[in-house]
Amino acid sequence: MSGTPYQPVFNASNANLYPANRHDELRDTQYYTPETEPLELHQDELPPGAAQPRFMGAARNDNANRASFASSQGSFPTVVGDDYNDSTDAIAAQKAGRGFYGLDYNDSEYNTSQPGLGTPRSPQTTSPYLDEKNNPYRPQRKSRRKPIVIGTIIALAVIIAAAVVAVYFAVIKPKQHNTTSSNAASGASADGDSSGKGNTGSTSSRVVVSGSDGSTVTMFDGSKTTYVNKFGGTWYYDPANPTFSAARAQSWTPALNETFNFGVDPIRGVNVGGWLVTEPFIVPALYEKYVNTSDPAVDEWTLTQKLQADGALDELENHYKTFITEQDFADIAAAGLNFVRIPIPYWAIEVRENEPFLPKTSWTYFLKAVQWARKYGLRINLDLHSLPGSQNGWNHSGRLGQINVLLGPMGIANAQRSLDYIRIIAEFISQPEYRDVIQLFGVTNEPFGPTIGKDAIQRYYLEAYNVVRNASGTGEGNGPWVVLHDAFFGLTNWAGFLPNADRLQLDIHQYICFDGQSADDYGARVQAGQACKTWAAGQNDSMTAFGMTHVGEWSLAINDCGQWVNGVNLGARFDGTFAGNFPFVGECSTYTDYTQYDDQWKADMKQFALQSMSALQNWFFWTWKIGNSTVTNRPPSPAWSYSLGLQEGWMPTDPRDSEGACDNTDPFTPPLQAWMTGGAGAGQIPATAQAALAWPPQSLTDVADLGTIPQYTQTGALVTLPPPTITASAASATSTLSEGSWNNPSDTASMWVPIATCGYLDPWMGPNASPDPCPAPSTAARRRDGYAPRAVITAAPTARSS
Repeated sequence: MSGTPYQPVFNASNANLYPANRHDELRDTQYYTPETEPLELHQDELPPGAAQPRFMGAARNDNANRASFASSQGSFPTVVGDDYNDSTDAIAAQKAGRGFYGLDYNDSEYNTSQPGLGTPRSPQTTSPYLDEKNNPYRPQRKSRRKPIVIGTIIALAVIIAAAVVAVYFAVIKPKQHNTTSSNAASGASADGDSSGKGNTGSTSSRVVVSGSDGSTVTMFDGSKTTYVNKFGGTWYYDPANPTFSAARAQSWTPALNETFNFGVDPIRGVNVGGWLVTEPFIVPALYEKYVNTSDPAVDEWTLTQKLQADGALDELENHYKTFITEQDFADIAAAGLNFVRIPIPYWAIEVRENEPFLPKTSWTYFLKAVQWARKYGLRINLDLHSLPGSQNGWNHSGRLGQINVLLGPMGIANAQRSLDYIRIIAEFISQPEYRDVIQLFGVTNEPFGPTIGKDAIQRYYLEAYNVVRNASGTGEGNGPWVVLHDAFFGLTNWAGFLPNADRLQLDIHQYICFDGQSADDYGARVQAGQACKTWAAGQNDSMTAFGMTHVGEWSLAINDCGQWVNGVNLGARFDGTFAGNFPFVGECSTYTDYTQYDDQWKADMKQFALQSMSALQNWFFWTWKIGNSTVTNRPPSPAWSYSLGLQEGWMPTDPRDSEGACDNTDPFTPPLQAWMTGGAGAGQIPATAQAALAWPPQSLTDVADLGTIPQYTQTGALVTLPPPTITASAASATSTLSEGSWNNPSDTASMWVPIATCGYLDPWMGPNASPDPCPAPSTAARRRDGYAPRAVITAAPTARSS
C-alpha cells in the first residue's frame, strides 16, 4: 500500500545456515571497483588506445559511504581519435525539406475513416446507448400475464440503469471535468470500444474514450488489441481532447489528473534505455553489423558515422520506430509500474559543427512516448542523458572518450550550451498540456564528479535549477520536479543542499555487479540480505537529510557478465576476459544463457529483485528491454531486462510483493516537508546559499582562471520545440489539433553560441586541437559577451584521486 512505511533492513532468520566467511566479501559499491574515475586506469594493463571503462565506482570521499555507478559501460575502440567525416552536411542534405524533426509527424489513427472534429457536439443528456437498449423491449400493449411483465420490466430497468451509470462514468463525467477543452474540437469518434467490439454504426452515439481490463483499445497505428491490466488500471484517450489526462496505471496509483504524493506514493518505475540514446549492450543488433572490423562502432557517434557512410541512416530511425512501441507502455502499466524514465540526447534539439548525430528526429518519438504514457496512466521522468562534449566520457553520453563539460578548455562553453538545452526542454514540458505526464526532469545524467569537482557540479546544478524554475515558475503544479544525479559523491554529501528548493529530487544509481566479482549465486545473496544491507539505510536517511530521493537505475545483474556490458569487445571481469588483470571467477554462460535457468534459480532471482525493490523504495529499473543479438537471436544480457524477466518468470508480476522483504527498523516517516513539495516557503533558497554557488565558477579543477579559456556569447537564435500535430479527417471535414505551444513567450533571451570572429577548440576533443587566437577583449567586453580568449591550451587532465 502506498502509505506503508519503508522497510530497510534485512532479517534472515536462517542466515546461520550459511557460513559467515561466504559473505565476508560482500561489498558496497563505493569501494570495490578497479578504478575510481574514468581517467584513472591501470594503463600498463590495457590495450593501446584503450578508452576508460564505462562502469566505474565512485572514489572515496572523506571515507563517506558512496554507492552509485554509471548505467552503461564504455568500450575500447581500436583507435580513439578526432577523425571527422563531415557527415553532418550529408545528414542535413538527406533530411532537407522534411521539417524541424526530419519527418512529417502525424500520430493519429483518425486520418481516413473517422468523422471530422469541426462540428460541435450537442450536449448529451442521456446515454447514447439508451435508445438502442430500449427499442427492442418497448411494450406494445398490456399483457394478461401481469406478474411476468412486471418482473421483466424490473429486470430490464436494472440492466438499463447499470448501462447508464457505466456510460456516465466512462464518457460523460470525464468530459464534464475536462479543463483543456480550449485545444479540442468537438465531435470526435471513438478510440476504442470497451465492449470488445469494433466501432460500428453512428460514431456520434458510440463514443468510448476509456476502458479497463478486457476492453478493446485502438492503438495509435490504427490496430486494435485487448487491453490487459489485472491491477485495476484504465486507459483513457479522447481524440477530441488529446491532452486530457485521466488514465490510471493501477487502482492504487493516482490517475494522471490526480496528485502523485511523492514521499508517500512509491515510485515503481522502469527505464526505456537504449531507445532514444543507443547503447551497444542494450541494442546489440545495431552495433553487431560493424563489430568484426578493425574499427568497430563503439558509441552512437561512430555508429551514426558508419550508417551514414553506408547510406543506411534510416536503420537508426527504424530502431526508434520498432524498439519501443505503444504496446510496451501498455505492458509497463500492466506490470504494476507507474513511472517511465526516458533518456534523451541533446541532439534531439540540435547539432552543431561536425557532430554526426541524427538531429531532431528522436524528439518526435519522445512525443509519441508522451501520448502513450498519457493514454495508459504512466508518469514520465525525462532525463537529459547526453550533453555536448560529454559529461562523463562514457558511450551513453554520445561519444566515448574525454570529459569536456565543466572540465578543460571547452568546459564552460559546453556547460553554457547544455544549460540552453535544459531551458528549451523545461519551457516545453512545463506547458499545461504536458505537466500532468512529465513530472520529473533529470537535468544531467551521471556527470562524473570525482573528476569534474564538487564545486563546479554544485554551481552548475544551482544554475540548472534556476533555469527550470524560471521557465516554469515555483509552487505545486508549475513545471516539473528537478532531478539531480548524485554525481558519484554519494547520498550523504548532498544532505542540506539548496534548502527550501522547490520540488527537488536526488537521484542515485545503485549497482553491485561491478564490485569485486563473487562466486555467490542469487540464493546466497538473498540469504545474506545483500541488497537490504547495502542500500536500505542510506536511501532512508537521505529522504530526511536531503529530501525526496530516488534510485534512477539498478538491475538484477550480480556480476558483469553479458555481451558488451563493459563495452564493445571488452569481455567481463567475472570470467577473466576483461581488459586488465582480473582473475577467473566462473563461466559467464551460467548467467547469460537464461534458457538453462531452473525453477530454483528463477525463484532466487525473484527474491533478490523483491529485496532490492524494498531496499531502494523509490526506483527505476534499468532497463525495460534488452534487444536480441543477431548471433543468438536472444537478449545476451538477461539480468538487465525487466520485460524478459516477466516473460521468463524471474521478475515479480506485482512489485507490491516487495513490501516487507527487508525489515523495518528505521523508516522514513512521511510526509516530506511542505517546501520540498511546492508548499509554503518553496523556492526561497537563502541568498547566502545562492551567492556561495554563483554561476559561472571562477575556476575549474584543471583551469585556474576562466579568463584564459573561451566562452560563448548569448546572441544566437533561440531553438523551440514544435509539438506534434494530430489530424482527424473524414470525407467532408478535417480538423487539426495542435498539442501545446511555446510556454513562455516572455523568454526572449538568446542562445549561447560561438563568437563568429573567434576560433574555438572542438567541443569534443578540446585538448587535442588549437583555436585561432582572438584579440584580447577589454574587461567590459568580457562581461558583455561572456567570452575570454584562451591564452594557453591546458593539458589533458591526468589521473587523480578525489
